[in-house]
Amino acid sequence: MPSRARLDQCCIRRCSRLVRLLSVTAFAAVPTSIARSQSPEAPRAAQAQARALKVEDFYSMRSVGAPLISPDGKWVAFTVTTRIEATNTDPSEVWLAAADGSRQPARVSADGMHATAPRWGDDGSLQFEGDRVGWTLDPAVPARLSNRELPAVLRGGGRGGEVRLVHRSGAATAILRDAPPPARADAPLTDFEQRHESRFKGVAFDWLNFQRDGQPFPLPNAADPAVNPAQELWLSRDGSERQLTRLGLRPQGLQWNSAGTQLLFTADSAYRDERRYGASEVYLATTDGTVRALTHDRTVQHTNAAFSPDGRFILFTRQLSTDAVIAQTLDHGGPTDLAIVPVGGGEPRILTADWDYLPAGATWSPDSRYVYFTGGIGGGTHLFRVPVAGGAVEQVTRGERRINGVSFDRAFTTIAYTIGRIEAPPDVYVARIDGSNERRLTALNDDMLAGIALSRAERLQFASADGTPVEGWLMLPFGYRADSGSYPLVVSNHGGPHAADGYAFDFKAQYLAANGYFVLKVNFRSSTGYGEKFLWGTWGGWGTRDGEDVMAGIDYAIARYPIDRSQVATMGHSYGGFMTNWLITQYPDRFAAAIPGAGIVNWVSDYGTADIARTKETEFFGTPWDPAARDLMMRQSPLSYANRVKAPTLFVHGEVDQRVPYSEAEQMYVALKKNGIPTKMIQYEGMAHGINGSWNQVHRMLNERRWLDRWLKGGKVS
Repeated sequence: MPSRARLDQCCIRRCSRLVRLLSVTAFAAVPTSIARSQSPEAPRAAQAQARALKVEDFYSMRSVGAPLISPDGKWVAFTVTTRIEATNTDPSEVWLAAADGSRQPARVSADGMHATAPRWGDDGSLQFEGDRVGWTLDPAVPARLSNRELPAVLRGGGRGGEVRLVHRSGAATAILRDAPPPARADAPLTDFEQRHESRFKGVAFDWLNFQRDGQPFPLPNAADPAVNPAQELWLSRDGSERQLTRLGLRPQGLQWNSAGTQLLFTADSAYRDERRYGASEVYLATTDGTVRALTHDRTVQHTNAAFSPDGRFILFTRQLSTDAVIAQTLDHGGPTDLAIVPVGGGEPRILTADWDYLPAGATWSPDSRYVYFTGGIGGGTHLFRVPVAGGAVEQVTRGERRINGVSFDRAFTTIAYTIGRIEAPPDVYVARIDGSNERRLTALNDDMLAGIALSRAERLQFASADGTPVEGWLMLPFGYRADSGSYPLVVSNHGGPHAADGYAFDFKAQYLAANGYFVLKVNFRSSTGYGEKFLWGTWGGWGTRDGEDVMAGIDYAIARYPIDRSQVATMGHSYGGFMTNWLITQYPDRFAAAIPGAGIVNWVSDYGTADIARTKETEFFGTPWDPAARDLMMRQSPLSYANRVKAPTLFVHGEVDQRVPYSEAEQMYVALKKNGIPTKMIQYEGMAHGINGSWNQVHRMLNERRWLDRWLKGGKVS
């Protein structure tokens, strides 16, 4: 393996070449496919011979990352990602657009460079990572590009286990440093023992949290002080260092106040207790050495702490801890809220107590009067704000859309974001802070999609079996005509389960619609965006109420659209895979085919083999050795009803999935084979829970469509 020094020398030589390239290519004329459009909802020009979407189009579409508006509000930086079939890679580029639309968006990273992590420096420079090197440019003079180590806020350096937090004034540096590990006194091995240890091929471990999906197996022992030592804060000033904390914890989210006199962080006193899920408290340290906890409720998890600009309050997100939910045997997970506490101490005050949804990405306004945040409402996502002095949450942006990746300029007058819609991939937009004067800055895929007729979806609202209102979306088949006969239906179930479908582009759903299928998505019980009662509505009964919601959506669609009720299939990944397994066991006469992806079938076996036992301990009220919890797990396990299945079933699973282990699919596969049901397994080599890579995704779509065509269309390919 080449040394770090050799790698650095290679990077330096390559960077010199890239500087020359960038000096002539940055902000050059760009293809019309990324030209801006002032109308965010404007449809593409009508195409007389518009064709259906093809799976080959998967490689032609570009995706955009969360945009970052510059502090002065003049520029917007973002990444653009393209899938490369030949290499099975998805390289990223950094792009820059003028916020007022006066310049075409353009790539500012070099051709062929994999560039990521754009961010704005305090001096207004654009900084990003490209091919293992930091780059900086002045957006007003983009050809002046230099390569140097980026001045990140959190900076690795010094001795091992050390992170430095540099105050903007440069007067003080906070150092987070590992505490010395305890001395070990292991018994020496004999030569005979050492020889056999060296011959051992395998792994040995004796700790509980040994696995995490998508990470190397086994994980290091987080309970071992030598592996996961405590960290303490030190203050470096004028060439001298002084220790600030002696808590024996691991501070997270370290930040200075604006005056450089206080340090804020969160820390969990149970971080090395492998039998607890833990809950962080909020701490405040001053440069004179005073350290105190500002919160004192071990039943609550406190995260994302942030100083108000005026230095008076600290904002944080609070949620009932998993340990508290388990200990109290609750039938819900409790609310997630934004709260503030005075810097001087006192009782926290909840800002969103009367808001029945899930706040995310909370940010202070510059005048400290408001907290802005995003949240899901139904199938949409919007920007909200709440007054710090007290009052109701106010919705800022509106419309049938998802506002994602919101960033603010320093003055909080302009925002940049992407818009999610069903019938088009996302693009970058800017608007005033109140959502007015919206401008579309990019049109990344318009040229590519100009000759393609993407399918639209109709919003459905219906009642479930118990009268609960439920929302869904029905995507119409390509060339749909209400009077042209009946069509097959594919039900696509989302994962989570605490997630939601809605206003977002879904290539696979579009591909199925392009091949003659109605595609139904239902935001069943446990989905986000419909309030806490709906969110926790499946506790103690995963599959029951949410399964009824899906079936109500199917019946509603069949009653109003030309759908052949004998040609209905169900599919989904993760929780959507479980839902698919559940539906074909509970409603065996309703489905002509099924495709469960990474779906649980046996909650008892899943408890000990998956990396998240907590879902069973909370939403099933216990462990498999608790008789009542075990009975509930088996009652809600699709494997318990495998003899009922009639639908030909295609299982899709990753070989090294640790979130829903491959053994789950294997159990149901064997059961259906034993019962004579047409069944097939596709196992993706080396893949974790999320089966990624463009080759795998395209292979999966092709095989899923073939399965649907075979059993819903009698082998006919549309």
